[in-house]
Amino acid sequence: MLSVGTALALCAATGAAAQTSLNPSVRVATPLNQINFGSTSVPPLPQPEALWPDPFGWNTWLRDRGVAFLLDNTNEFAGNIGTVTPGYGLRKGSSNAGQYGFENDTDWERLAGLTGFSTHAVFVGRYGIPASRMFGDNVAPSQEIYGAGGNVAVHFVYAYGEETLWHGRFDVAAGRIPFLNDFSSNPLYCNFMNNAFCGNPKASSDNTSHSSYPDSVWAIRFRVRPTVSTYFQTGVFFSQAGIYGVKQYRTGFKLNGADINGEAIPIEFGWEPIFNHGTLPGHYKIGYARDTVDHQDVYRDGYGDPWALTGLPRRADHGANAAWVLVDQMLHHFKGGAKDAGITFLGGFYYNDEKISMRSQQYQAGFLGRGFWAARPKDGIGINFAYIRESALAAKTQELQLLQGVLPGNLLNGAYGPQSYGMNLEVDYQIHVYRGMTFAPDFQYYFHPGGQRALRDTAMLGFKTHIELF
Repeated sequence: MLSVGTALALCAATGAAAQTSLNPSVRVATPLNQINFGSTSVPPLPQPEALWPDPFGWNTWLRDRGVAFLLDNTNEFAGNIGTVTPGYGLRKGSSNAGQYGFENDTDWERLAGLTGFSTHAVFVGRYGIPASRMFGDNVAPSQEIYGAGGNVAVHFVYAYGEETLWHGRFDVAAGRIPFLNDFSSNPLYCNFMNNAFCGNPKASSDNTSHSSYPDSVWAIRFRVRPTVSTYFQTGVFFSQAGIYGVKQYRTGFKLNGADINGEAIPIEFGWEPIFNHGTLPGHYKIGYARDTVDHQDVYRDGYGDPWALTGLPRRADHGANAAWVLVDQMLHHFKGGAKDAGITFLGGFYYNDEKISMRSQQYQAGFLGRGFWAARPKDGIGINFAYIRESALAAKTQELQLLQGVLPGNLLNGAYGPQSYGMNLEVDYQIHVYRGMTFAPDFQYYFHPGGQRALRDTAMLGFKTHIELF
């Protein structure tokens, strides 16, 4: 999030693309010595570069009183320019997906004298589907900004209160919060378009108790910063059955807890050093999560036999584990450039229990460059590579289903053949068109789409646009 005004220190070192609702992960990835609290105990309100930064002067008037409103649009288009596997009813094609988002952040210390207290809320509207479905991928969607929006004009994403004490040393948030807002998150990831990278490593949302934007659950989250460059955070997120189903969560306004079916408890430790006299920021985080939800086993029935053979209901596995390691480090800073002008390395690993997951492991690595062209200091270029390992137990079930005569496309996970592993490569160039506007041509290549060797490798070409209106 390339920001201006009081929020500049929050985001300049990250090089993240400006985007409404990115503020939670930005705050996690910002050491205390980079936050300018000013006269308030509340961290600075988000203020990304915008097309219309102060319409009729009301934005300045509201912010002086501790109230911020943001409105943006993200649009992603992609089309298949490679081959499509014959015989499965798949096809070449293109599609568009997008989202308009509205955010409110309020500093209640400034507005009403409530020391350290702030509130945050986001509403969105989503449209479209990812084009990668057309050629059989169901693991790494080509356009991340789709799904779970209920196909309604207004979808409630989250709303929570936050108390910040001792200039950020202690922070607690409670309300409707997506699990992945703060945990295993990084504001750099949405420089890309493929869902393997943006907004979290895709394997992180395999476990349905790890609620993902734009859906939230009742939760409380605690964060402690023992030093300016370290933090520890944990919390309790009350998982709700069918959270991604249209029937109950079409608009996101189903706020009762009648379908709470367990809890997810994550812990994460982060180190946020700034090397080379404050010019090379880095973020290193390691995390673990355990939940108490009953998950459907991908291979065994209640007696321990393969359910694909017995036809009996799948076994309920109580609780599951997940773990992650995420790294980003600026390796080189362009002398004389802005704080985010440099070459940054991105790396990550995510683990899920294979008995309840489709994606059991994910590895990723890439680079971001910004400020390398003096004539266009806000342009950026990115390359990212992901390797996603599918559950070996799920593959066994798919093999048994084929032997039983189940047709491709109707196998577990909607697969066309046994899933083993797949890889994705993405390259994009972000063009800073105008204040608050970016246009990013995007190339993606799929090795074993959907982790299926039965499907041919293929390529996609498209673009991602973002407009921050105010």
